[in-house]
Amino acid sequence: MDLRQLEIVQAVAETGSFTGAGRKLHVSQSAISRQILLLEDELNESIFLRVGRRIRITPAGESLVQLSNRVFGDIKETITVIGDSQQVLSGTLRLAGGMTVCMYVFPQLLQEYRRHHSLVEVKLITGTSQRLLQEIRGGAADLGFITLPVNETELVTVPAMEEEMMLVAHPSHPLARKRRILPHDLAQQPFVLFEAASNSRRIVDTFFAKERIEPRIVMETENVEILKALVRSEMGITIIPYQAVAREVRSRQLFCARISGARLVRHTGWVYQRSNKVPRMLEEMFKAYQRILPKLSLSPGGRNSGADTSD
Repeated sequence: MDLRQLEIVQAVAETGSFTGAGRKLHVSQSAISRQILLLEDELNESIFLRVGRRIRITPAGESLVQLSNRVFGDIKETITVIGDSQQVLSGTLRLAGGMTVCMYVFPQLLQEYRRHHSLVEVKLITGTSQRLLQEIRGGAADLGFITLPVNETELVTVPAMEEEMMLVAHPSHPLARKRRILPHDLAQQPFVLFEAASNSRRIVDTFFAKERIEPRIVMETENVEILKALVRSEMGITIIPYQAVAREVRSRQLFCARISGARLVRHTGWVYQRSNKVPRMLEEMFKAYQRILPKLSLSPGGRNSGADTSD
């Protein structure tokens, strides 16, 4: 006796005929009859009595129907239990991101992720974009949240975040008193900026080149907190993502504004190794990010941050 034979007995009992069972199971009537005969031979007992074109189930057949209900019910329950157990993710996820992302995106993101998947251990890796890409290529990181563009065919890139980059200065700086800040107002100003090799810096350099501005750079670093500290100490002005400075602007520790006629935007995306199927740990991280995205301060949203933010 096998599961297929039990399935056939159940179908014949439900439909009341061999023909109906064949239609339900998508097999021929002769195949149904043959399996019933084999089972009856094995049990040495009739399962169905043929009365003209109708059939009648025997006590042995009733016992088999009850058995089939129990067996298939147990199978369904077991599959459900296995599926539910797979819903509980566990293991280690190695997540890579630059300093700004680690400070202003990952705290909320990881809190949300752990709320749904508390058994997953997340390890963070930070550094320059080039270093993080190397970690992903080499398998030392499972997933990166990295400033775009990333042009590597063996990696998958999924754009996920667009954040505005703002001019940031000390509140006492002369630029903080201007209603509109024009590109030529930045000429000869001392700047503290992201390092030249970074994608974030390329956005700023592209703006400088377009406006024919030759910035006077007094320091370069990938550490956004150092940039803000230097601005607070009046070493220079900078251009950094709004979310990195939103809190200080609200508390009036720093001033920020858009540059009239320019919209500086930094794009960040998910980066991971190409494979036939995206691991579920990664898919759940994408879902967690979408849930916290509305909470991120990616742009001043047209509010006045101490200067006219219109173009």
